[in-house]
Amino acid sequence: MGLIAIDISVSVDGYVAGPNASHDEPLGKGGERLHEWIFGLDAWRARHGLEGGERSVDNNVVEEALARWGAVVMGRKMWSGGSGPWGDDPNAGGWWGDDPPFRVPVFVLTHHAREPEVKASTPIEFVTEGIEVALGRARAAAGSRDVLVAGGASVAQQALATGLADELHLHVAPVLLGGGVPLFPGDGLPPARLEHGGVIESPAVTHVRYRVVR
Repeated sequence: MGLIAIDISVSVDGYVAGPNASHDEPLGKGGERLHEWIFGLDAWRARHGLEGGERSVDNNVVEEALARWGAVVMGRKMWSGGSGPWGDDPNAGGWWGDDPPFRVPVFVLTHHAREPEVKASTPIEFVTEGIEVALGRARAAAGSRDVLVAGGASVAQQALATGLADELHLHVAPVLLGGGVPLFPGDGLPPARLEHGGVIESPAVTHVRYRVVR
């Protein structure tokens, strides 16, 4: 059985999205800057059907992650934005197009039921029963590979609160957003002890890994 790992980009001041998120700016003001480190990488571009790209220490991190993940858990807002019934969502098909880059089963946490579907090589299931059910189904689908908890912040917080998350992978971008969606709110999370699992640095981002101690 693989690990359950939260993997998310975050600003130096602790935000995973900027303020004033909208359909046109789903990551809020300045939030896209958190992910600039990945857009030019060979591994990321290949997954999006693009040629070329940089091969660097950051690319190695992404390649390793793509090889590890056997399933993905994410929230409704990361899938498509919106919060109401799916029939009212003009973006119900998701941000990811007809060929999402995941290519493993994806489990979307939502309050509104929806039939599962398959887009190219990515099966998508919409889970209304909560984070523990989503993680259980993802773990079964992943087999011996790891489960990626991709975000947003609420899903990461829920995964930590269940005590089921094994690792925390932070990609710390050299950005101060000054506000927005904090990865760790001031309250609401149970205390947890972490062990340092390694740091990989580059000019673009710092990759920090922690293990959750039980």
